[in-house]
Amino acid sequence: MIWSIIVGGFIGFIAGEITNKGKVMGIIANVVAGLLGSSVGQSLFGKWGPTLAGMALVPSILGAVIVIAFVSFLFGKR
Repeated sequence: MIWSIIVGGFIGFIAGEITNKGKVMGIIANVVAGLLGSSVGQSLFGKWGPTLAGMALVPSILGAVIVIAFVSFLFGKR
């Protein structure tokens, strides 16, 4: 459980840096984006590449980028 939260935070941090939203997001948002992104990414792209805590890293990062972009689109500045 704790390991999944740590890896989810790492995935969310990397996705935040890719989307340039990392400075705006806090630690909890990174963890949530990483965990949701892991589910989305593995559903869309499958489980391939290196894994940590049962999460395939590459699809998880791609999924987290999608989640952050979607949330930014919905709640971003207009």
